[in-house]
Amino acid sequence: MLPKLSHQQTLEPTYLSFLTTLEEGAFSGDIDTRYSARLAQATDNSVYQFLPQAVIYPKTAEDVQVALQLANQAEFAKVVFSARGGGTGTNGQSLTHGIIVDMSRYMNQVLEVNAAEGWVKVQAGVVKDALNDALRPHGFFFSPDLSTSNRATLGGMINTDASGAGSLVYGKTSDHVLGLTSVLFDGSELRTRPVTLAELDDVTAVTDNVLGQQLITTIAQMCRDNREQVEQRFPKLNRFLTGYDLKNVWDDTLENFDLSRILTGSEGTLAVITAAKLNITPLPTCRMMVNIKYDSFLSALRHAPDLVKTNATVVETVDSKVLNLAKEDIIWHSVSSLITEVPGKEIDGLNMVEFAGEQTDVEARLANLEAMLTAQIDNNEAGLLGYQVTSDRASINTIYGMRKKAVGLLGAAKGTRKPLAFAEDTAVPPEKLADFIIEFRALLDSHQLQYGMFGHVDAGVLHVRPALDMCDVEDEKLLRTISDQVAELTLKYGGLMWGEHGKGVRGEYGPAVFGEHLYGLLEDVKGLFDPQNKLNPGKLVTPKNSGPMIYNVDSVKRGSFDRQIPIQTRNAFPDVMNCNGNGLCFNYSAYSPMCPSFKVTGDRVQSPKGRAGLMREWLRLLEAEGIDVNELARAKPLGWLQRAQNTLKIDKEYDYSHEVMESLKGCLACKACSSQCPVKVDVPKFRAQFFDIYYQRYLRPAKDYLVAGIEDSLPLMAAAPKLVNAVSQNRLSKWVIKKSIGYVDTPALSVPTLKQRLEGHVSRGYDLAALQQISESERKNYVLVVQDPFNSFYEAGTVLHFIQLIEKLGLKPVLLPFKPNGKPIHIKGFLDKFARTAKSTADFLNEIGKLNMPMVGIDPALVLCYRDEYLEVLGGARGNFHVQLANEWLLDVLKTEPTLTQGEHAAQGSEHSQPEFTWFSHCTESTTKPNTANEWQGIFEYFGAKLNTVNLGCCGMAGTYGHEAENLERSKSLYTMSWEQTLSELPQSQILVSGYSCRSQVKRFSGFRPKHPLEALLNLL
Repeated sequence: MLPKLSHQQTLEPTYLSFLTTLEEGAFSGDIDTRYSARLAQATDNSVYQFLPQAVIYPKTAEDVQVALQLANQAEFAKVVFSARGGGTGTNGQSLTHGIIVDMSRYMNQVLEVNAAEGWVKVQAGVVKDALNDALRPHGFFFSPDLSTSNRATLGGMINTDASGAGSLVYGKTSDHVLGLTSVLFDGSELRTRPVTLAELDDVTAVTDNVLGQQLITTIAQMCRDNREQVEQRFPKLNRFLTGYDLKNVWDDTLENFDLSRILTGSEGTLAVITAAKLNITPLPTCRMMVNIKYDSFLSALRHAPDLVKTNATVVETVDSKVLNLAKEDIIWHSVSSLITEVPGKEIDGLNMVEFAGEQTDVEARLANLEAMLTAQIDNNEAGLLGYQVTSDRASINTIYGMRKKAVGLLGAAKGTRKPLAFAEDTAVPPEKLADFIIEFRALLDSHQLQYGMFGHVDAGVLHVRPALDMCDVEDEKLLRTISDQVAELTLKYGGLMWGEHGKGVRGEYGPAVFGEHLYGLLEDVKGLFDPQNKLNPGKLVTPKNSGPMIYNVDSVKRGSFDRQIPIQTRNAFPDVMNCNGNGLCFNYSAYSPMCPSFKVTGDRVQSPKGRAGLMREWLRLLEAEGIDVNELARAKPLGWLQRAQNTLKIDKEYDYSHEVMESLKGCLACKACSSQCPVKVDVPKFRAQFFDIYYQRYLRPAKDYLVAGIEDSLPLMAAAPKLVNAVSQNRLSKWVIKKSIGYVDTPALSVPTLKQRLEGHVSRGYDLAALQQISESERKNYVLVVQDPFNSFYEAGTVLHFIQLIEKLGLKPVLLPFKPNGKPIHIKGFLDKFARTAKSTADFLNEIGKLNMPMVGIDPALVLCYRDEYLEVLGGARGNFHVQLANEWLLDVLKTEPTLTQGEHAAQGSEHSQPEFTWFSHCTESTTKPNTANEWQGIFEYFGAKLNTVNLGCCGMAGTYGHEAENLERSKSLYTMSWEQTLSELPQSQILVSGYSCRSQVKRFSGFRPKHPLEALLNLL
């Protein structure tokens, strides 16, 4: 039996008192002390796990001030903070056991764009790509790039002095900061900007902040006095991150001082940055990329200096491990034509070289590079295998998309050892990079480790993620050994262990890099800014005489919790365990299908990363209770009376399972995560597993039975559709259904029914024995239409149109008997019933499959269920039947019958204006089969029509999600985010939508029923 679960992580009394006082005061933001919310913020993209006391979401800079001012009261001396943005740190940068100050939920506005002067003002929580969306219409962009740009915030970029591709040209974030607005430890606000030496004579005119005046005066003098030692000791690197930039706080002439340089890269240890003024870069008018292929990764590295000499804007490299993982990912379909294979050769290294700027200049630089490459290939030099050039901006961005996904892709490596971030942003002088990597590889090989490599070779930065299993105690010890060895190796080559992603818990290596005197200055800086050590304590440095740093490489790791979960349980929940925290599910864009529930709530609990973390803790707590979850999954539920009693106590008695349920029931089960996530975390899969177990202890809501029974009920209801509609569609019935079951906007049954529309039609003459008698040669002329519950019973006209289309193509349609698909059952977690349904339907379809006639379904989500959920629950018992999507089948038809009606309809398109349509995809379809858009475009082009496609997020319906009353507002908000505006800009007659649930949502909120692509094709014929 599922027990009531509790945890031991209650709030410390001091923090509880602080948060209560904060809530009662002038703080206007959100305060979240849920265990689930704390767990969601306990990890980042690193190996560490620090459970915070709470998460606060300030709405204004004043909220930050209120919180820090309150914490300065003596009774709250122990209260500490860490500011957080996208949470993509690779070494625990923003993790804390104190209070997380999450800037991303509310403080995410672009405040002002001044194109004339070339600057922008932003709040700290603005996502980098969102900023560029705002700048693009003005002809500008914020140029420091990074792989996590679709979820990393400007505050995080400033605090880690982030940079990435093109940093030799575009520099680091600190090179673009014109001014910062920050809140100091005492709650006072400080605005920093460059000031002249003359202005420092009267610091009161620079700022009226008394603490700020002291900071400016003291640090300016400190850095002048130690200038010579700083110049001698600090490595000469493009990517040098000190934590506190003692070198660049003064310019080279010592005439201009900028305290912002100290704050940039300080990882939230000195102040909480709330806003920034940044300079912006004009968008290049021309971009060209060359993908250069090599026989080895070392060849690619050694060739990089030659490429830099061509004045390239960007030189990026990836090794064969990353390339091969990319080939297994959803992203490869979009880049494969840009990185084609070399016949008879193995590509083991790739350099991506971009030129950006004015067209004539770019073309000249490209011509020089092509001449050099051609000569080297002719002479068999540099390990070159070939190269490809592209000038298409969309293609260039797609290639960068693959490179940006490399970090996550490494997490998809097979086995229990996964590539981990802990020594993965080393930087050495570029001319030493190849030799450095030879030693780095030898170091890893000596420990017999697998690893992947990629990076910014133009800047000497290499990303290396050795594969370790943090559930293995010996591997955890090995992480420390390798960390120490890599730190020593980088120093040997005049480099740094933290070349790009900040130090995080690696501050312990600081003394060896800076020496005792300069390290002491860093401690002094920390002491001046944060004498009480309240801001992200334990990172970088501590104030002098405040004791040792509380965090280091050996700090508590996620693996120490994960290893408490038995290996057989980990194997039963691989998606839960494999999440590596890369945070791609936090993608900001409303036009991305990834995790609509996070987009609409802004709550990290409502994300794949959050849900995986909550499930891991649930499995751990079950094990602590001595419960085998695999046995639990096979157990029978409690009796109805006992479940009813438990359900009545839900609001009175704490059970951690309720927090997991609250997170999982917010999931739309769209399955975007299962393909968009680099490690393929499939939330709907473990969601169904959890539901099945949770409802052994608690009663299911009535609407779950309604949804799970819909496929069994529809054939019965279709016997009297007018009566059913009269009963269910009147205002009173709708009110009763909403109040009693929690279901809204129930669709009306089709009238006439599909059966009535096809009365006497040959397609209804299904007879297995008769079909078996048809000759093999004749069978190719038949098409078996697989019914789904939604189109057959709620939108029968679509099925009719498909049957008519088949006939128009000169083929013979056969409507198969309706068999429940089971998708609604699976979504609600009735796993036993789903298994029985899937087995019955699979047996039927396997028998039909022996006919060797194409079987085709209309609704993408239902067809793809046969391929995914059926295989998952039935394994080998699923059989090998294959139901095609309509577009897949049409492509096959056009390939096998190339002259089929083509001439006639192509002619129609030439005589009249070419028909034009725009296709809107179903989430499951576009993420599971990303080439679907191209397939539909090819089909429409064949018949003389133009088909446009749009990239959109979720429509908000997602099967039955949008019909549940508790989800109605979120469903509508999701629709408004990307669908509503895009639809309003198009003629309704041109809009095509392939998903039934999407068409229902359009009808509900935009008031018209869009056509299925099949209907448009029928009209073309």
